[in-house]
Amino acid sequence: MPLYGYEKHRLHRALPNIALTVLLVATNLALSVVTGSVANFANSMRLGLFFLFSLPSWLTTLFGIMALDLFTYFAHVLMHKTSLGWRFHRVHHSDKEVNVTTAFRQHPGETIWRILWYVLAIATFGIPPWVVVVYLVVSTLNAQLEHTDTRLFALLDRVLRLLLVTPNMHKVHHSREQIETDSNYSNIFSIWDRIFRTYTATVDFKRLRYGLDGFDDHKKQTLPALLKLPFVNET
Repeated sequence: MPLYGYEKHRLHRALPNIALTVLLVATNLALSVVTGSVANFANSMRLGLFFLFSLPSWLTTLFGIMALDLFTYFAHVLMHKTSLGWRFHRVHHSDKEVNVTTAFRQHPGETIWRILWYVLAIATFGIPPWVVVVYLVVSTLNAQLEHTDTRLFALLDRVLRLLLVTPNMHKVHHSREQIETDSNYSNIFSIWDRIFRTYTATVDFKRLRYGLDGFDDHKKQTLPALLKLPFVNET
């Protein structure tokens, strides 16, 4: 049950997204050594807030996932609230047709920024390496889910979003209306938007338009243009 009916030649339009996905994977793999090294060092030296308590493994896993998700929320908010962050993050938001290929439509600069926040969370809390792996797997799957062009039943959506970010909830974040774009920043757990008052409950999908004004031109949607976008003065 698609939420919107897109043009037939969507695959051609998705090629830049797919290319950016490849770059995202390559950047993550290249920097995984840094993430893993910090996690191993923090755990071998027993550094971090988690080591102040004797927590069972299941609780360490739960709190570790929540800590990483909280820091991901902070990283996301700052990409919207800072000029430099927005220069990179608008690559993701300039897609006017949101679907699974949009999930990893991300500039390598943004990928590095997000990894730095993972490292900060790991060092602060002493999150074990296996928890980082679990979080990244869940986060990756959830990113695919929340960007799907799927019509979710209203009742099911209301129940799920009490705890989790749903596709309907995240679609609001891709609206062209800035008041809606600057909301629903959460990644896995929807509670962060509620706690920090950045939550938008509903939106009229009949009027919702994705993307950013001034970026609909095909020339601005090519891979070279998207990679250069952070370094171009656009409003």
